[in-house]
Amino acid sequence: MRAILKTTNPVVLNFAEVLLADAGVQSVVFDGEMSIMDGSVGILPRRLMVSDEDFARAVGLLHDGIEGYRRP
Repeated sequence: MRAILKTTNPVVLNFAEVLLADAGVQSVVFDGEMSIMDGSVGILPRRLMVSDEDFARAVGLLHDGIEGYRRP
């Protein structure tokens, strides 16, 4: 698995998850529970992970769907 997105913005994270899911790309959020460690302030980024096989396609989908997207 590879990180396709790192963000502290839950809206961007959710949008990226839905965008990938609609295209049939399975993704998993890592570090989602880390907010407990930072006191729920949201300063620790969450990582959106995809399989190695889907990585190139996912990059293209996010590039087209999220303005200003840069690969982590």
